[in-house]
Amino acid sequence: MLRTIGLMSGTSLDGVDAAWIETDGEMIGRVGPTLTLPYAPALRRDLRRLLDLAEGLEPGDAFLAECVARLTERHAEAVQRLREQVWEQMREETDLLGFHGQTILHRPPPARPGGNAAGAEARVPGRTWQVGDAMALSRRTGLSVAYDFRSADVAAGGQGAPLVPVVHAALARSLPKPLAVLNLGGVGNVTWIGADGALLAFDTGPANGPLDDWARKSAGRDYDKDGRLALAGQADGAVLARLMAHPYLAAPPPKSLDRLDFDRALKEAGAGELSPEDGAATLVAFSAVCVAAAARHFPDPPLHWLVCGGGRRNPAMMRALAGVLEGPVRPVEVAGWNGDALEAQAFGVLAARVARRLPLTFPGTTGAPYPLPGGRLLGPLL
Repeated sequence: MLRTIGLMSGTSLDGVDAAWIETDGEMIGRVGPTLTLPYAPALRRDLRRLLDLAEGLEPGDAFLAECVARLTERHAEAVQRLREQVWEQMREETDLLGFHGQTILHRPPPARPGGNAAGAEARVPGRTWQVGDAMALSRRTGLSVAYDFRSADVAAGGQGAPLVPVVHAALARSLPKPLAVLNLGGVGNVTWIGADGALLAFDTGPANGPLDDWARKSAGRDYDKDGRLALAGQADGAVLARLMAHPYLAAPPPKSLDRLDFDRALKEAGAGELSPEDGAATLVAFSAVCVAAAARHFPDPPLHWLVCGGGRRNPAMMRALAGVLEGPVRPVEVAGWNGDALEAQAFGVLAARVARRLPLTFPGTTGAPYPLPGGRLLGPLL
C-alpha cells in the first residue's frame, strides 16, 4: 500500500482540494484528513482568464508561466498543511502525490459512430491541457509526483475524461447496483456501474461553471450560495428548450466537455437577457435536464443516484434533480463517502495506479481502445 495525497483543482476554480489516502490503486485502506485551500480572488480571476485565452496561448507565455507558478505554490502549501495534519492525527508520512493540475483547455477527439473511440480509421487528434509544474511541486515537497493523467488516453483516441469512474467502482463494491454516481463540478459527469461491475461514464453537460459565472456577472457573487438566486427565480421555458436542442445531449457516449463549450449556446439561447434570479433558475434546470438526458444512455436505470461535488450543496440543484430523475437522489455522504474530498481522494488512488502501471481509462469510460495505463511519475518512486 502507498500513502498518497491526492490533489484536485476543478473546473469551478475555487481552490485546491487535498486528501490523504492509503491505497494500492485497487483497494482503499485507511482514509486520512482532507482540506480545501481556497484560491485568492486574484488567482481565481487569472485562472478564469486563462480559460478564455487558452486556445491562443503558447507554453512559454509569460502570463501563463506566472499563473502556473502561483498555482503550483498553492498546491505545495496544501500538501504541507495536510502532511502536518496527518502527522498530528495519524503519525504517518506520505509517499506519493497525485497532481492533476488545472485544466484550461479540453478538446477531445470527436466521438465515433456507435459511441466508441476505438477503430482502425484515421483518428482526429484531440488535445487536453492541464497546467501545473510537477517538477517544482516535487522539489518543493520532496515527494514523488504522479501527473499528466489524461494525455495518453487522448493520444490513443479516447476522450481523456472522466478519470474517476474506476475509483467510484472501488468505493461502491458493496452497494446495490445498478448505481449512478453524479459529480457536479464546473461540468457534470456521471458514472453508471452495472450489477456485473460494468462501467459507463461521460460528461453530462454544464453544471456549476455557467452558474458561477452568472452569479458573478449578474449579482456580484462568487457563486449562488445555498441556491438563493435560483430558488427566487423561475426557469425560462423558451430558453431551456433552445438549450436542450444542443447536439451534445443527443450524442452517444463516450463524450466529454470543456468548461466553456456551452457558452455560445447560452448566449444564442437568450440566457443573458434574463433577470439574475430567472437566469440562475434556468441554468439549474438546464443542468438537471442534461443529467436526465444522460440517463437515457444507461443500459439499465440506476436503483439510486449518489451526488458529489459542489452542486450537491445547492438545494435548488438537488430539488431540480429529484424532479427529473427516477430513483432516490442523495448526496454521497449517505454511503459514507466524503463528497467534498472525493475527487482529491480519487487522484490519490489514481497516483498509485500510475506508479503500478494499472489502467486509468477504459472503453466504457473514455472510449479508450482497451484498458489503458497513463500518467507520468517524478521523484524517488520512479
